[in-house]
Amino acid sequence: MPQLILLRHGQSQWNLENRFTGWWDVDVTEKGIEEALAAGQLMKERGIDPDICFTSLQTRAIKTLNLALEEMGRLWLPVEKNYRLNERHYGGLTGLNKQETRDKHGDEQVHIWRRSFDTPPPPMATDSEFQMSNDPRYKGIEVPATESLKDTIVRVLPYWKTRIAPELQNGQTVLISAHGNSLRALVKHLSNIPDDEITGLEIPTGQPIIYELDDDLNEIEHYYLSER
Repeated sequence: MPQLILLRHGQSQWNLENRFTGWWDVDVTEKGIEEALAAGQLMKERGIDPDICFTSLQTRAIKTLNLALEEMGRLWLPVEKNYRLNERHYGGLTGLNKQETRDKHGDEQVHIWRRSFDTPPPPMATDSEFQMSNDPRYKGIEVPATESLKDTIVRVLPYWKTRIAPELQNGQTVLISAHGNSLRALVKHLSNIPDDEITGLEIPTGQPIIYELDDDLNEIEHYYLSER
């Protein structure tokens, strides 16, 4: 029975500072490190033993994965990194404090940018200090100027279908360390969550989610490992 583990990265510095992060590369905090280690310890204690791992090109997800694997004694596992698992790009909101943005633009507008399914934030200016187009990790990749959740899903699902799903169908246990919105895209797909409901789903940092799947990768059940 195929098993999939989803892990949102540990708390990042901008999570702590309540800032829109998106594709900007921030590190995990001390709390984030503790969350990653705790996730690894919990998976080890519960006998979760992945065969292959996938993560984004962003430090907070990569470091969370490495810390968890080290705690599990599994640093030797194969890991594939791909930008398609990156966080949603928050465009011109990147770097802004969320409360200050509400004060400036109003709660309703910020709620639309954050929680609507298909309305993206304003695009990032080409001269923004948070522009990632020239980052070497994205060489040959078209960095978006902004993304809605729908855009993120469109980015994530082809990678799921071509790279991750085949590993599960071959009997591999898969661990994905990624981000709130890229994981929300996968959860929406796996659990058939409607468009108007997925935006309200919160995925906490550092908490492994286990998906038990049938041979066609339909969900049998899913649960937070800490609750079993």
